[in-house]
Amino acid sequence: MDISARADYAVRAMLALAATEGGAPCSVVRLAHEQDLPRKFLEAILGDLRRAALVTSRLGVTGGYVLARPAGDICIGDVIRAVDGPLAEVRGERPQTTSYVGAAAHLPTLWVAVRASVRSVLDATTLADVVAGDFPASVRRALELPGSWENR
Repeated sequence: MDISARADYAVRAMLALAATEGGAPCSVVRLAHEQDLPRKFLEAILGDLRRAALVTSRLGVTGGYVLARPAGDICIGDVIRAVDGPLAEVRGERPQTTSYVGAAAHLPTLWVAVRASVRSVLDATTLADVVAGDFPASVRRALELPGSWENR
């Protein structure tokens, strides 16, 4: 699975907002500086997050962006879907709508399982979990599997 720069930046910005003291608004400039993100790209990402109702913006000198819901109510999967669309697609199609012939006839079943696995991590983990470093048990178990931390 490839995590796009857009998804990575969106999650990092959301984590920075989740970690903001007292939920005070945070400017694009501050978010970009704190996370070393390109400001213009971040502005576009925040627009997507606002349209997805994950952040709200406040105008004025003390304005900026805040989470639209508590950090414990926003899962990482929601953030990625807001900026990149569905978590798993096959050539732009939903896994369950793909069809193949011959030896590959059962491949859609595998693609659906891949999507379910990705969802089981990204939809079970909230912004609050990541900020605290306190991941759900299912995620901790996945991290303990042989080879989890190895490149292949």
